[in-house]
Amino acid sequence: MQQRLARGATILTHLAAIGIVGPVILTSLLTIAVTAIPLVFVFGIGLLLVPLVAFGLRGVAWLETERVSALLGTESVLTPMRRSQRTDGWRVPATVGLQFTDRGSWRALLHLALISALGCALLGLVKVAGTGIVLLLSPLFSARITASVWWLPTDLGVGAAAGIGAIALLLAIGLSYGLIVAHRAISAQMLVPDREAELARAAEASAQRRVEAMHSAEVERLRIERDLHDGVQPRLVSVGMTLGMAKGKLASDPDQAAELIAEAHTSVKSAITELRQLARGIHPAVLTDRGLDAALSALAARSHVPVELDVDLPGRCAPQTEAALYFAIAESITNVAKHSGAQRCRITVRARPNGSVWARIEDDGAGGARTVPGGGIDGVANRIGAGGGSFALISPVGGPTTIEVNLPCAS
Repeated sequence: MQQRLARGATILTHLAAIGIVGPVILTSLLTIAVTAIPLVFVFGIGLLLVPLVAFGLRGVAWLETERVSALLGTESVLTPMRRSQRTDGWRVPATVGLQFTDRGSWRALLHLALISALGCALLGLVKVAGTGIVLLLSPLFSARITASVWWLPTDLGVGAAAGIGAIALLLAIGLSYGLIVAHRAISAQMLVPDREAELARAAEASAQRRVEAMHSAEVERLRIERDLHDGVQPRLVSVGMTLGMAKGKLASDPDQAAELIAEAHTSVKSAITELRQLARGIHPAVLTDRGLDAALSALAARSHVPVELDVDLPGRCAPQTEAALYFAIAESITNVAKHSGAQRCRITVRARPNGSVWARIEDDGAGGARTVPGGGIDGVANRIGAGGGSFALISPVGGPTTIEVNLPCAS
């Protein structure tokens, strides 16, 4: 019982505070927005106010989401701030614009408006309760009430005053409880995660990851088949033919046979090297033994295009995360060397505070890269998606090309 009373008192305190602060916030945002619109046509001055509205909207979303999650003891549903993936000079304006497309921020703004109305109603009820207490205690101080209190008559007897005071106090308490219930109901509907909806989203995301994993496996299988068919297989066929010729010459021309055997030996060593490189592209041993930093260093050292590597990871991630990230970077470096005409490539890998690992691959090439079904970039996107991560490609014609991937560190 005491816990319920304390929780109710806390909600009433929140309502009273929002009843005071909420209208100020809403009025400020509305004033800035209304002021910005006409000033846009005055040398574009209004454009300077647009970021204030955008990030003010984001601030309201943070305030209401965190306040409600702490008040009701639920999990916060605040999504990370949306950021543009552009790499040119329009990245900041695009990020500002994305804030206006976030439905969660608009929902939080509507929530603040509704709770502010409830808070203002509570402040009115506080005045009603105060009046009721004064009237209820009036017999202790005077035989009659002669001062006008709101809508009450100017001359009341003691009994009438006490009765009206009791009714006013009970009404204020009852309506205040109604405001508590209304606050909980509105917040639960708007800002508390719906368990059924969460399960539906999780099932949808799991199905999408399964499709992406199957697509990624198919692309990887085709790549391995292509590399074997175009590289190792012809070389091994050539070795077999060379050894056959050497066998035929062994009795009649031993010197020629020795040359053919030496040629076959060289071809076998080349085939072994190609097989090692192919295995390295799937999952190099150094990745398992020494981690992502060492594996990427070895990858950068073998690249035909100079690679500037900047890796800052506090520890190891899950093996599947490291493998997916290594594959994404290896495929990107291959594309840079084959198609971009770039003079340099920069790779940045960082651990994020939310428990994910983020990587950016940039080059100064000609740009124009596109995701083609079954192609290398498509394989990277599906591999990252299968791991529950995000993939972004920005490659305007003329360059530069930037790929950003983000993966949960633990799977």
